[in-house]
Amino acid sequence: MEEDNECTSREEQEEALVALIEHRTREVRNLRNRLSYYKSQLDEAEKRLRDSELKLARLRGQTNHTTKSDADDGIVAVKTERRSISPIDRNNERFSKNNNHQSNKPQLVIPAVTPKTSHLSKSNPKASASEISTPSVHIPSVNGGNSDKSRRDKQNLEVKDKGTKRKFEQKEHKELTPLIRKSTTLNLIHCQTSNHISSQHKRKLRSIALCPVDDQRFVTSALDGVVNLWQVQAKGSGASLLNSTDCASQKQRRWPEDIAWHPEGNRLFSVYSADGGDSQISVTNLNKFQVGERVKFLEDKPHVKGIINGIVFMPWEETCFVTGGSDHAVILWNELDGENKWKPKALHRNLHSSAVMGVAGMQQKPIVLSAGADRRIFGFDVSVGRADFSHQIDSKCMSVLPNPCDFNLFMVQTGTHEKQLRLFDIRLRRTELHAFGWKQESSDSQSALINQAWSPDGLYITSGSADPVIHIFDIRYNANKPSQSIRAHQKRVFKAMWLQSIPLLISISSDLNIGLHKVY
Repeated sequence: MEEDNECTSREEQEEALVALIEHRTREVRNLRNRLSYYKSQLDEAEKRLRDSELKLARLRGQTNHTTKSDADDGIVAVKTERRSISPIDRNNERFSKNNNHQSNKPQLVIPAVTPKTSHLSKSNPKASASEISTPSVHIPSVNGGNSDKSRRDKQNLEVKDKGTKRKFEQKEHKELTPLIRKSTTLNLIHCQTSNHISSQHKRKLRSIALCPVDDQRFVTSALDGVVNLWQVQAKGSGASLLNSTDCASQKQRRWPEDIAWHPEGNRLFSVYSADGGDSQISVTNLNKFQVGERVKFLEDKPHVKGIINGIVFMPWEETCFVTGGSDHAVILWNELDGENKWKPKALHRNLHSSAVMGVAGMQQKPIVLSAGADRRIFGFDVSVGRADFSHQIDSKCMSVLPNPCDFNLFMVQTGTHEKQLRLFDIRLRRTELHAFGWKQESSDSQSALINQAWSPDGLYITSGSADPVIHIFDIRYNANKPSQSIRAHQKRVFKAMWLQSIPLLISISSDLNIGLHKVY
């Protein structure tokens, strides 16, 4: 009897120890994942800090040279007082001294220059609003008024000065193509908490877009024709509605089919339809005070029929955007001098034999990608005015999205079940690097309203789904299925976008809610 009791006790202790080991194994794994994430964040932050230090040093070196030249021309230079020097300033001073020693010119100490909002946000997206000196602007509500809330909005909403030319900064290229399908292990994204807020739209959501100079500010559009401007609060725990604007088209009162931010972050561009002579593009100027002045419609109407499916700004130095429509056309719009002056030019109208569903621009070359329902993908070289390459796949294409880090890599969404996403390298032309996707439980139809987004490091893709989940794909994983799926809403998910400034995913769904998902 005593032996039986001793055996039972030993088994219970063994089970308890096994359970404890499993628990502590999970704890160690989670801590390692957190450590890896914060280490990568630290490396990126240190790199951005070094970039900012070098830019400041170069700026001071240029200013010193200009001041000396002015003195040689008889211009009296303003005397500046030497400040106490921080560790960053000491590095910059040594950098400037080395440059000046080589040119045998005396060293001048110039006070630090406060950069523009868009410049600092691009080089250091984690900079808080309190650290940036920017002008403020008032954005009234959809029904106008001069309430105290509107005055608070004027203080809180910062956008760039009107008429200030943006400074174009070339991003750094990272070679990710060799990593595709090379891993047999999963690199999971851990979703810590999820919060849902009402979208404040009366009809189903259509699209979401992050501000290019502050990704904690975003807009949503819906079938009610309203565009809502949001601000992420409390490091992703919530979001507050800053403003609403009625952006319905002039004649048929259609909703925006797609929206895009101007690279300076002070204007929103919406596309509609070419049918019935209706407005094709509107510009919502966030610097305008009155609602009637904020939304303007461009006069030119280059698309000849059907819905305009997409609009995207090109990642080039000259500000321009591209639209693709159901009339098979791809139109390039160049910015002219003056407010809301844009000149459209048809890049091609006959390359596609069906609707152009998605357009995008490549970072390293003046090439416009277009993907069509005719199952064709074209790369059009704007500099020479002809197609650089073409490719036809086995299914209709619904969108195209370049990788944010590897400028040769791009993704195409297709209508093939369980192979909805295809990866291509622009250098390999017609070679498909990887095909992966998901199995839909609730529907057999593939909706063009379900879209994807790249993670800031270019390694992960999030996709919406006809089911209430967000699918996440790791391009390094050699399987054809999602590396993981997160149940995020009550109904279908249209899109989930990654923030770069904080570890957060923002999703929109046909349940009329916006999801905020903290990840690490």
